[in-house]
Amino acid sequence: MDVHRELVRIDDAGVLRPLGKVAIHRLRAHKGTYRLMPSPPHGLFLRDVGEDGRRDEKDGAVIRLAGEITGPGAICDIVALIAQAGWRGELIVLSMTDDGVDVSRTAFFESGNVLGAITTAPGERIGDVMYKLGALSAEQVEQVWREVQAHEGRRFGQMAVELGLLSNDRLYTVMQKQVEEIVFATLRVADGMFYFLDGYDESRLATRHHASANALLMDGVRRMDEVKYFRERIPSDEHIPTQVAGRTDVPEEFAPVHAACDAHRSVAEVGRACGLTEFEVTQAIFQLVQSGHVKIDPPKPTGAPAIVAIFNDAIREIVRTAAASGSGDALREHLASYALSVGIYDMLFMHAGPREDGSVDEDRVASNIVMMAGEDSFATLSGWLYEYAAFALFDTGSGLPKAEEQALSKRVAERIAMLAPK
Repeated sequence: MDVHRELVRIDDAGVLRPLGKVAIHRLRAHKGTYRLMPSPPHGLFLRDVGEDGRRDEKDGAVIRLAGEITGPGAICDIVALIAQAGWRGELIVLSMTDDGVDVSRTAFFESGNVLGAITTAPGERIGDVMYKLGALSAEQVEQVWREVQAHEGRRFGQMAVELGLLSNDRLYTVMQKQVEEIVFATLRVADGMFYFLDGYDESRLATRHHASANALLMDGVRRMDEVKYFRERIPSDEHIPTQVAGRTDVPEEFAPVHAACDAHRSVAEVGRACGLTEFEVTQAIFQLVQSGHVKIDPPKPTGAPAIVAIFNDAIREIVRTAAASGSGDALREHLASYALSVGIYDMLFMHAGPREDGSVDEDRVASNIVMMAGEDSFATLSGWLYEYAAFALFDTGSGLPKAEEQALSKRVAERIAMLAPK
């Protein structure tokens, strides 16, 4: 992430000036009168006190805790403290996507329980969750959104019920899943800020759930550990799980997932067919892979963005391995030189990256390739991205011990097989 977008400067006269676009946007959103609170030398804390300069209830809840998040799982200790103390309030976690979009997640706590959660993160809104769990189709989600927009003040879930698209029982279950997924996503935030506010407005809760904060915390930590192992065998939710011929001794608990692995559905689509979250379906498929009932095939690209997604999956693995071996900076320099020498990648990656993890913006690259090679350019794009990833693999592998080089090659070769020239 480019931190320059968030920079501000305080000059000798004490005037604060935003330098980056994100900083300008954030300051505009906080227009008003603030009290400059006592702060450490390397930080500032501003408190809204209204135009009268005196803080009162209308100026917002008291901030009981606040701090920086500097790594995945860093927020776990805060959640544990809130649960142990039995505080009543809302935990707000603010972060930013790679594209510079601010994301806010809020969990409501009371007596050691999480009562609800809300989010602005892409893919975590209630309509997205309903789609991922197979409760609504993509067309039905669009239909409900149109009705919500036409009836101001109506909630998405209740509108879906009124339209007869799902039952109240199903809505309640999906909303409970959404709360859990928001909390798990909150625990995974690696860079951002958290704030715990004293108390909360009851009207912000669409419905009340009582999930043990400690239980969610333990489950979230376990998931973070397990996902590392899952990704070695199932690199993404776009990969295709396929039944292994001749294996009929499927454990009963995994039978529905096994039946949905028809060599056409992706991991995400199997999850929708079975009504499971991404983690739940990945966990089940991982068990089936381990037991030899299912094998994992690379995603089947259906357009330029899908082709770039496969490339991103592979290049992230290469960059991650290079960084772990201490050659991350060298790899970036060598890739920049390679791109310059070939002469096509500057235009292909224009306004698309590469990002810190090596990945590029899928939609932007898809737009660039059309300008460079026309509409029917999938094969060209695949070939160029394959050559770039192949060079990155060679460059990184040449500095690794033989066993590590072979392991990396095996992981990456599987991911870029669909890009290789035919």
